[in-house]
This record gives sequence, structure tokens and C-alpha cells, in this order.
Amino acid sequence: MHQLIDSLFMKEFSNSILSQRKDSAILKLGDEKIAFTTDTYVVDPIFFPGGDIGSLAVNGTINDISVCGAKPIFISLGLVIEEGLPKAVLDRVIKSVGAASRAAGVKVVTGDTKVVERGSADKIFINTSGIGKVSYENLSVGKIKPGDVVLVSGPIGDHAISVLSVREGIAFRAKVKSDSAPLNGLIFQALKVSKNIAFMRDPTRGGLATTLNEITKLSGFGIALEEKEIPVREGVREACELLGLDPLYLACEGRVVIIVSKNDAAKVLSAVRKSREGRAARIIGTVTKEHKGRVYLNTLAGSSRVLDMLSGEQLPRIC
Repeated sequence: MHQLIDSLFMKEFSNSILSQRKDSAILKLGDEKIAFTTDTYVVDPIFFPGGDIGSLAVNGTINDISVCGAKPIFISLGLVIEEGLPKAVLDRVIKSVGAASRAAGVKVVTGDTKVVERGSADKIFINTSGIGKVSYENLSVGKIKPGDVVLVSGPIGDHAISVLSVREGIAFRAKVKSDSAPLNGLIFQALKVSKNIAFMRDPTRGGLATTLNEITKLSGFGIALEEKEIPVREGVREACELLGLDPLYLACEGRVVIIVSKNDAAKVLSAVRKSREGRAARIIGTVTKEHKGRVYLNTLAGSSRVLDMLSGEQLPRIC
């Protein structure tokens, strides 16, 4: 995917906004700055413990706007529906979209619906775009510096294992629910208490390890993680041990990685933990001058190992 983006999309659409590689494009309209993003959801199955394709689409778009320091206001809803989809299923998905958007304080203001022949899609695909007003303008990989602290807002891998358990019909001893949630409230609580937050990103496709690799490659610094500090639920650990998966590469849909100055780390952590979605937040690592452009893990065994960018996709159609 990264090769495709670099060799085709970035080449053909090259411009100063796209080259920033943020989760949302930051656009200036008169005296205002807005964040604009779009995403398409093809998750299989469309219903899973803790969420569904409707709420996932809303939450994912809200989070992509929020991590860029913008308050989400409006979203669009584009539907590709396979012929024969039961009306009850569509009703359930749309009601979920409505509930998720109301809970996050955003409005669905435009959309589109297409029906394709049976077999041309898998039940339903959703595209959402979002617009938000930028209120915190200092978030950039260029602000990251050695000594900064890496914080994650909660346990990783919940979403991927939740979807996998339904897809494969596996009943793990500890039931895992998706972490899918809107993070705009949590993020702006953090931004209220510190002007020294350098950068934020939600660890979706490719999980925590891939997200941090993207950050190190853009910033030019290294990141050292402490394995003992990375929160992983017991059910996720069990699933990973059984199936040979690495939780560090599993997608999250309700977590955010925050890079903040060491001096402000404690108060940002406290602010994040006041939110329901951030109660289990942890400081998990540090930005370093060493191992530039790389992420490495200080393991429980006392050794260190490099965490590379995910070269494939552990679990397809996870979002």
C-alpha cells in the first residue's frame, strides 16, 4: 500500500497539501482552516462485537479529523449496496450511523446511494467524508523531537480480534469487543491541558507498529518502546498466541497515539484517562536520536528488537 501511494498517487496528484501525509487535508478557506478527510469501509463481517460497519465508518472519519487538531462538524455518507441485501440489515446499519453521529455531535449532511448487481459487492460498502474546523494548529511530525514521550490511549488489537472472532467463528475464552469509538472528546481534553503535543495518529491499518514506523520515517528520529508498558487485553493475547499474530500489528479503531513533550506527559495522560475511552491509557515509549527512522522494542526478556513496517496485511478487510 505504501509503495502504491508513493509510486502512483503521490506522483500523479503531487501538491503541497497532499505531501503533508496527514490523516486529513488541512485547507485554508479565507481566514478559516478546515480539515477534510475521506475513507471507505469494506469490513467483513459487517456486524461484530462492539460495533458494525455503520458506527465504524462514522467513528473512523471523526478520528481522522480529530487527530489533526480539528473539531468534526459534518460528514457525508456514500453507500454501495449489493442487490438482495435484506431491508432489516440496511435499517440496522443506517440507525447505527445515526446513533454514532449523534453521540459524537456531528451531522450527516449529504450522501449517495448505489445498488450493484448481486455478486458485485459484499452486502454493503460505505464511504464517509468529513469536515472539521481546525482549532489546534501545531500538530506536525516536524514538531517531534528526541525526548518526547509516546502515549497510547488504551489496549491495542481489540478491533481486529473482534472482527476475526466472528469471521472465523472462533470463541476465545475471554470475549473481545471492538474498541471502535469516537475520540474527539478524548483528544480535545488532551489538547486543552497541553500546548506541547507534537503529533497524533490513530493506529488503524497495520496497528501500532506500522503507525509508529510511519512517524519515524517522516520525523527522521527513532522510537523506543517498552514492551512491559504496552497494554494488551488477555483475550487479544490468547488469540494472538493461538493464531500466531502479533498484537503490535493489529488494527485499532478507537485508540490514538499521542507524542508529547516529557514535561507535559503526566498531565496529558491524566486528561486522557478521564475519558471513558482512555481509562487504560499508558506511556509506552520515547522518541530517540538513536536508530533514526526505526522503531525498536525493549522486550520483557531484556533484549531489543526492531519493529519493521508491516509488509503485508495480517487480516484483510478489517475496516
